[in-house]
Amino acid sequence: MRVNYQYRAVEKFWRNFYKLSPEQKESIRRAWEIFKHDPFHPSLRSHEIHELSARAKHTIYSAVVEADLRVIFRIDDSWVTSLDVGTHKIYRQ
Repeated sequence: MRVNYQYRAVEKFWRNFYKLSPEQKESIRRAWEIFKHDPFHPSLRSHEIHELSARAKHTIYSAVVEADLRVIFRIDDSWVTSLDVGTHKIYRQ
């Protein structure tokens, strides 16, 4: 069953997005074209980040954009919220 998600991003996501290199931003844009149709598309290798989920007391997922570029997000009913973007370091924040 396909869910019709609505999407939003928090300020931290946009702040860190604008710090990325032009090439990384383009990778994010390409991944977005897939993500907006299916956040769990196999090419994104989306998976739960257990440590972040435990701290947040809510399931937090990571989508792999490229080798060391990730987007972390959460899902609340039909809302997908992008929380941050960056390297593996975002898991420790």
